[in-house]
Amino acid sequence: MIHVLAVVGTRPEAIKMAPLIRELKQQSWVKCTVALTAQHRDLLDRALAAFDVKGDIDLDLMRPNQSLGEITGRAFAGLDSVLRDMKPDIVLAQGDTTTVMVTALTSFYQNIPFGHVEAGLRTGDLRNPFPEEMNRVFAGKVAALHFAPTAQSAGALLSEGIDPATVHLTGNTVIDALLHMRKEAAALKLELPEGARLVLMTSHRRENFGAPMSEAFGAVRQLVEDREDLHVLFPVHPNPNVKEQVDRHLRGHPRIHLSDPLDYEEFTAAMDRADLILTDSGGVQEEAPALGKPVLVMRRETERPEAVEFGVVKLIGTDANAIRDWVGRLLDNPDDYAGMSRGVSPYGDGLAARRIVQAVADHFGVETGQDRLDSFDPERAARA
Repeated sequence: MIHVLAVVGTRPEAIKMAPLIRELKQQSWVKCTVALTAQHRDLLDRALAAFDVKGDIDLDLMRPNQSLGEITGRAFAGLDSVLRDMKPDIVLAQGDTTTVMVTALTSFYQNIPFGHVEAGLRTGDLRNPFPEEMNRVFAGKVAALHFAPTAQSAGALLSEGIDPATVHLTGNTVIDALLHMRKEAAALKLELPEGARLVLMTSHRRENFGAPMSEAFGAVRQLVEDREDLHVLFPVHPNPNVKEQVDRHLRGHPRIHLSDPLDYEEFTAAMDRADLILTDSGGVQEEAPALGKPVLVMRRETERPEAVEFGVVKLIGTDANAIRDWVGRLLDNPDDYAGMSRGVSPYGDGLAARRIVQAVADHFGVETGQDRLDSFDPERAARA
């Protein structure tokens, strides 16, 4: 029996780890324990509940207005204790958060193999996004297994000298999660008038706090005031830096619909209903193209260039003129809209979790008796 510890800290991690945890728990040769750092408390719990996944260990690290140093210190102390007591055979975590960086280093300190889910994403700038780029580069340096979602991410790892035998091209588990949740057919609770155009908006990136976010939100307010058919749905991230700019620029307009963060079922329904998506999120860049929704990214760089290259995601930054111009262009020009809403996904085919489990089994020499899957083919998925 191979003991796998899956560590989850934030809502995006919960969404992307849930399909893998569910797959692990179906294996007769695996004992899967789920540890929560709760770097995001309520958002994490709600996301896991959507997939009927529960934590076995809960470090409950979240504190109001916590600094990176504070959360990092508490995470080190908590995870070090968990690993020393549990001694799992392998530890798995996803992405580029503080939780992931600390999990990788703590596993390394205790000589426990660490498997990095969604490995190899890079912008090449350690401070953009901050601190995520540093976190994922560091995790990549100490990981024993690298589960790369795309050919480009696998190539980035190889270019850094990572042993090719440890790099597995799996696709992204977020597409597993999206396809599962789309079957749940949750309804969007927001009622809109006939003919309304809907922009779904998310924003929470630390590098956009302050002036960049203020300029972006001001542009969105102006767009709504200029277009009588335009509605904006914005599930507001609980970070006070986001709420401050929301209160300053967006609150109080009848066609700007502010809400608490949506459960994943309803967020999937919101993406399905939206005409376009304005975001600085990483996960949305992966999910929305699979649903045929144009994505405008309020960042200067992205570690997910594949959808940009396919023409279904556009980097526009936080400049007010760029936001107004691109939103208007997509809403007013059917040809431009059609070009960005082709429904291509270079990120996954819904089988990433199975490929990761297969790679873990291979690492420990376990014969599962299940049919083997080929590596993920991004080009084939994009054409599907």
